[in-house]
Amino acid sequence: MTKLENPVLMAVVGAAQGLRGEVRVKAFTADPLALGEYGNLRSMDGRVFEVLDIREAKNVVVVRFRGINDRNAAEALNGLELYVEREAFPDEELDEDEFYYADLEGLEVYDGDGQHYGAVTGVYDFGAGDLLELKGPGKRPVLIPFSEAAVLEIDLEASKILIDPIAAGLKDLDEDKPYGAGKGRPDKGE
Repeated sequence: MTKLENPVLMAVVGAAQGLRGEVRVKAFTADPLALGEYGNLRSMDGRVFEVLDIREAKNVVVVRFRGINDRNAAEALNGLELYVEREAFPDEELDEDEFYYADLEGLEVYDGDGQHYGAVTGVYDFGAGDLLELKGPGKRPVLIPFSEAAVLEIDLEASKILIDPIAAGLKDLDEDKPYGAGKGRPDKGE
């Protein structure tokens, strides 16, 4: 059981499907049926899962893993997150301006004036567009839109992201202060 060095979340196991050990799986791959093409999947506790069979279902895929042969074993996997190492992704297939979201985590975020906003700690999509989560030392995490207006440049080699803090919602348009800082309550005439 080796520890994952640079894990990328690929899927989350859901409920058991039938009696033969199959499980419903929410895959985070562009093509859910390609889940098994990245090699064996691993859990954070070191277990390894080999995909034996995979088929499409309504909003998920139904997967059969080696060694999971009955409903009880399948039910024990409910909620388990499955990962692969970052090295499982082929970099040579990417265009010059393409990257994997996993490569963004840990990049330091700055604006054009050199102000530091923290590092990317996650990339999320809640349905209305992708968001970057930023966390700085001693600061609460903040979400910014992952859009061309907010994210101006991504430099993987320098481990930096350049943002427009106004478009990202981190500064007020009328002031050069962090968004919301020093503003009085409009209903009190301040």
